[in-house]
Amino acid sequence: MLKLSLLLAMVMFVLQLATPSWAQKAPAPPSAPPSPTEADEPNPPYPGESHITFQWNYSCPGARACSFRCPGAGGATSVTTLDIYLGVMPTGADQHGLALFYNFVTQNIPRGNGFSVTNGTAILSCQVNGMRLDYSGPPK
Repeated sequence: MLKLSLLLAMVMFVLQLATPSWAQKAPAPPSAPPSPTEADEPNPPYPGESHITFQWNYSCPGARACSFRCPGAGGATSVTTLDIYLGVMPTGADQHGLALFYNFVTQNIPRGNGFSVTNGTAILSCQVNGMRLDYSGPPK
């Protein structure tokens, strides 16, 4: 009887290995969406309440050593594209600050951005090195 029980247990064990599991598989987690590019970006790089009055669009021809620096806001090296937006944004009840927003892409960073908001007493400036100015004017 012991041999029969042992044989039955082995057959059941082998059958479990040979047949697929009856348990339901958990659904695969959704994959992360691809990084948006400027062309298909649904949202602007600044808050919706902002009033943008001017923009600059730069590109780096030939993947040269292009860079930018906006004192007090930030900067980057190995930049391939750069978009800068100037305007005002609400900072409180009946108050607005002068604002500088920027988007950029580098050879190592697929998407970067930053901003600077001032109460009007600071100077907003950016230095752009090696890049070609593709557009400057009112916001597109």
